[in-house]
Amino acid sequence: MAERVPASRKLGRADARELAEAASRIIVAKGRKVVEFEPRGAPDDAVLDAMVGATGNLRAPLLRVGTTLLVGFDADSYAGVLG
Repeated sequence: MAERVPASRKLGRADARELAEAASRIIVAKGRKVVEFEPRGAPDDAVLDAMVGATGNLRAPLLRVGTTLLVGFDADSYAGVLG
């Protein structure tokens, strides 16, 4: 099931925490840098800081595939997860 959230609806740190708590793997792309996290339980500040941009909103795009979150865009990461 796909859920689309319009860009006008801003997702913040609380939303990032909720998404991260349900994820077993989080891949965050910031420019050319890609960081992978495997949170266990409540996510720490490093995970949330990576997921949230300077504006306090979740980085875009965000894609959830099973229990994996892709935050930001990196073609290699998307290809690896989507196959």
